[in-house]
Amino acid sequence: MYTQKELQEAKRQIDSTLHKLHETVRTLEAKEDPRRYRSQLTLARRRIEAFTIAVRLIERELTEKDQE
Repeated sequence: MYTQKELQEAKRQIDSTLHKLHETVRTLEAKEDPRRYRSQLTLARRRIEAFTIAVRLIERELTEKDQE
C-alpha cells in the first residue's frame, strides 16, 4: 500500500499540523472573550480529534510493517 517512508512523512506532517492546532486552541481560549471564537474552537478541536485518529492509524500501520 504505502511505503514506510511515505507513512513516516505523513505522520510528520500531521504531527506538525496538530502542534499548530493545539497552539490555535490555546490562543483562542486565552482571548478576552473566547465565546466569540466558539465555532473556530469547535473546528480546531474536531480537527485535532481527526488528526489524532490518523496518527494512531499510521502508527499501527508502521508497527505492522516493522513486524513483517
